[in-house]
Amino acid sequence: MTDIPRRRDPERRRREIIAAAAEIVLEDGPDALTHRKVAARAGVPLGSTTQYFATLDDLRAAALTSLVVDAERWLGELEAEFVREGASPAAYTASLHRYLEDTRLVGADFAVTCSAPLHPDLRMLAVRWEADFLTMLERYITTESAAAVSMLTDGAIMQTALSEKPSERTLLDRAIAALWTPRQETTP
Repeated sequence: MTDIPRRRDPERRRREIIAAAAEIVLEDGPDALTHRKVAARAGVPLGSTTQYFATLDDLRAAALTSLVVDAERWLGELEAEFVREGASPAAYTASLHRYLEDTRLVGADFAVTCSAPLHPDLRMLAVRWEADFLTMLERYITTESAAAVSMLTDGAIMQTALSEKPSERTLLDRAIAALWTPRQETTP
């Protein structure tokens, strides 16, 4: 009996390499990446990692970008909830607390935030995500309130990453409620 050779699928292999790199970033941090570690984790030859990602910076950027996708999904779900049930401090806090309970999301956020100052391409990724976050919030609350909620959110994520436990829900409820100023609708 002979093994059927695996059909070449370059895009699949690239995704496997990125997924392996993302897992290493979450476990050991972005600076722990090496082509050799990623190849071993992905179960691919070392040459495959360098074929798709010539530099570690390229590989790191791809891994961190893939991790941001989950945060973008959370943002989309948050806005869908706002549309469905109304934008309120309670709705935001509930969603934020779910985010903080997801160790993968928190780890990804922490990794991107800590890497951004050192890598210009990652800085642009982090700045773009922050702008998207603020734009979404500003559809429902004032610009000043959105900036304050964003800062508090970043702090809650960092605190959760460092303490390995989500911020206390009642404290988040009070803090978000204090910062939340709904956008006033204007009539023509």
